[in-house]
Amino acid sequence: MRTDADRRKSFTRRATLLAGGKLLLAAPLAARLYYLQVQQSDQYTTLAEDNRINLRLLPPPRGRLLDRFGEPIATNQQNYRVVIVSEQTRSVEATLDALARLVEIDDHGRRRVLREVKRKRAFVPITVRDNLTWAEVARIEINAPDLPGVTIDVGLSRHYPFAASAAHVTGYVAPPSEAELTGDPLLELPDFRIGKNGVEKTFDERLRGKAGSLQVEVNAFGRVIRELTRREGARGQDHMLTLDMRLQEGIAQRLGDDSAAVALMDVTDGSVLALVSTPGYDPSAFNKGLSHAHWRELSTNPRAPLVNKPIAGQYPPGSTYKTIVALAALESGMSPSFTVSCPGYFDMGSHVFHCWKQGGHGSVDMHEGLVQSCDVYFYEVARRLGIDRIAEMSRRFGLGQPTGIELPGERGGLIPSREWKQAVTGISWQQGDTVNIGIGQGYITTTPLQLALATARIANGGFAITPRLTRPSAGAEPPSRIAGVSDASLAFVRRAMGNVTNSQRGTAYRSRIPEPEFAMAGKTGTVQVRQISKAERATRLRKNDEKPWVERDHALFIGFAPVERPRFAVAVVVEHGGGGPAAAAPIARDVLRDVQRRAPSYATVAGA
Repeated sequence: MRTDADRRKSFTRRATLLAGGKLLLAAPLAARLYYLQVQQSDQYTTLAEDNRINLRLLPPPRGRLLDRFGEPIATNQQNYRVVIVSEQTRSVEATLDALARLVEIDDHGRRRVLREVKRKRAFVPITVRDNLTWAEVARIEINAPDLPGVTIDVGLSRHYPFAASAAHVTGYVAPPSEAELTGDPLLELPDFRIGKNGVEKTFDERLRGKAGSLQVEVNAFGRVIRELTRREGARGQDHMLTLDMRLQEGIAQRLGDDSAAVALMDVTDGSVLALVSTPGYDPSAFNKGLSHAHWRELSTNPRAPLVNKPIAGQYPPGSTYKTIVALAALESGMSPSFTVSCPGYFDMGSHVFHCWKQGGHGSVDMHEGLVQSCDVYFYEVARRLGIDRIAEMSRRFGLGQPTGIELPGERGGLIPSREWKQAVTGISWQQGDTVNIGIGQGYITTTPLQLALATARIANGGFAITPRLTRPSAGAEPPSRIAGVSDASLAFVRRAMGNVTNSQRGTAYRSRIPEPEFAMAGKTGTVQVRQISKAERATRLRKNDEKPWVERDHALFIGFAPVERPRFAVAVVVEHGGGGPAAAAPIARDVLRDVQRRAPSYATVAGA
């Protein structure tokens, strides 16, 4: 029989075993708790904070574009937008109806808002309309008690003070496409814009700036409770261009609704003072979002407002090209006194090439051939030279190849060659092709900026400047001389161009600048856009104003000023404008007169 002592010993052993078992079972749990609460404390604290605190990017203000005087060409302005929070209104549709009585809300915008209301959380603000006017903001604020859930939000939007006058240079900004997303979270922000065209695209990285950050505390549903910290981003760098916007705007107004292009350069360093393409467009429309109707209107307009004509418009240079043919002839050993008799036509086999003057010019030498723009003279000169020498001289003066200006979309034009024609058409080069090239017609095409560049190189004595929209850095290498062109040849062509405008026999005499200190030199050009039939020549040639717009000749003019000490060069192209002397030369005269009057202010800025 067991004694009390035995029973106590047995109980003690069992209690000890049970306690030990419990301790054995509790040890892993205690170790796990220690691991989680002590060793992994920092990690789980971070996870908890990440669930509680959201880090958001703040888009930086975009850098400004400025002209040579610091005048803003592209800047940022406050963008007032109206937003709605669906949880704060009983009926989103009823609130939208009330809002539509105060500001315009189109059907597309209304459907978009209703879709976003279903897709997003009820407390997330949804933009109904942006770019509100101050009057619209005032109407909404006054009626705020009747618009539950509606508030006004303020952001930044790109603004172009000169709008269409500089649109083709500035370009525009818009949201990045899927192809443009690089993984940078800044690009995925709803309000972020990148450069899509013009210098906005060329210098986009510099203009963007650096993103800021915002820390906000949120609850389990993602609702913002409070803002914790804010660090504003670094503003994008301002970028100064060589343009004179007052001059640019004046030229755009001078051109009006014509389909035209003007390129104006400083012949000493290649600075582009004006680069105008008309008609223009408002670049802000791309930032705000184009309607289908507006896009269709722009893209189908026969005057091509979306094309940057000075760098992407490709036109035969017409008689302006005779300056290059004359240089090629002089450098090939042809005497300036070489004379041709012009009866008004030029026979070559079975084909007859006509002069613009039906009765002919009579006997002319090279000087008079340029001054009076005799086609027959340059038919004969081109026939004697051959296409190879003409093409080589063209390339020396920057024709038939991109100039390298800091703008996207530049086209190279075409200086044709024997090899090019054989490769493209499968037909060998003919002498008639060379004759046609001699007056700037046929296969040849150039851009207005290329014509301005060639003119500048003639005017500055043969220095190979290049067009640019940004000022050169300190210590930049000076331009080199063009090889294979003598001072005597350049002086001869400049003198002839001076008489084109200042001699009564010159084709642009009526468009001369009468002030001697501002006198300009130049060369007219008229380009046929359709071949004139024998029947038309046998009856009566229609004047340009009697033809449909698309059948009228292109009008061209190149020039520089002042005559004695050239500083500025210009090229003007008016699509279907008629004759160069009547349509293009007066524009060039006004441009060169205005830029010379403004020239003293350029010197002041350069020395500042």
